[in-house]
Amino acid sequence: MKKVLCFGELLLRVSPSPVDDAEKNPFILYMGGAEANTATALAGWNVPVKYCTVLPDNFMSRHVIDYLEFHGIFTSSILFGGDRIGVYYLERGADLKGSMVYDRAHSSFSELKRGIIDWDKVFRDVSWFNFTAISPALNERVADVCLEALEVASKKGITISCDLNYRARLWKYGKQPIEVMPKLIEYCDVVMGNIWSANSLLGTYVDTDIHKKGKRGDYLAHAESTSKEIIAKFPKVKSVANTFRFDSDANELKYFTSLYTDNKSYNSSEHKCERVVDRSGSGDCFMAGLIYGFYNHHSPQEIIEYATTAAFGKLQEYGDATGQDVITVKKKSREV
Repeated sequence: MKKVLCFGELLLRVSPSPVDDAEKNPFILYMGGAEANTATALAGWNVPVKYCTVLPDNFMSRHVIDYLEFHGIFTSSILFGGDRIGVYYLERGADLKGSMVYDRAHSSFSELKRGIIDWDKVFRDVSWFNFTAISPALNERVADVCLEALEVASKKGITISCDLNYRARLWKYGKQPIEVMPKLIEYCDVVMGNIWSANSLLGTYVDTDIHKKGKRGDYLAHAESTSKEIIAKFPKVKSVANTFRFDSDANELKYFTSLYTDNKSYNSSEHKCERVVDRSGSGDCFMAGLIYGFYNHHSPQEIIEYATTAAFGKLQEYGDATGQDVITVKKKSREV
């Protein structure tokens, strides 16, 4: 079977330990990185997946590779070079926007340049290529490597997906996202994000008063109009997914999503909970759910319900990557 290839920077995440373990071990280390999280989910759902990144040639990288292989991820496309693995620090249970601190300058991945990766070799057994907007946010060289990969993948007829992860604190090298991302999205078949990230990265319209309306129907209508605008701007794009996650004044989290494909919107059920264990990696899990559904030729409604349920379930798991299996996700989906 042809594989899904996930490309991006692997990170180590440091977070405070759970309260009951904090006295002995004040911090805990997780494997992180959006693309690695997506690959881990896909491997757990029996989709053949390999991961491409750059790691330093040291004992820590070997432990990382052992971890990836243990989870069923093919690692033959990992390159060795540079001196360090990127790190980020995240407060437990906190939202990404509030308390993330990056320490990834001069990491092995960030020093990638065009011509280093043999994309013909990497794509030899691949039918789907997934990347995120995080990689081109690092520096102009890595953005050019992303373009290089997309050029080769496109020529080979490989399906291409992108998660519009917007990390404002990463875009510091003199280029605005709108100067970089549209050139990359031109090659994509599937785009996932939300109405705000699409505005920041692609320049699509966003209603700044949408929160005043605050109703599910208003958000879903906006998602459809944003999806249509993206498809109009980028004719190769066939499917656009949008996610919505809101915390209410009553300490209730609401989560719902939409998928626009084949000129029609498909909306998920609405998921609710009062307690979130760990918000990190939920969007990566959603991206994996989309790929899982399209890869297995599921119906659009099946795709969006599975991806949404998996992403919502990730909110109740510690760490960056989900450990949910297909049976668990499908069972939860039927219960909503």
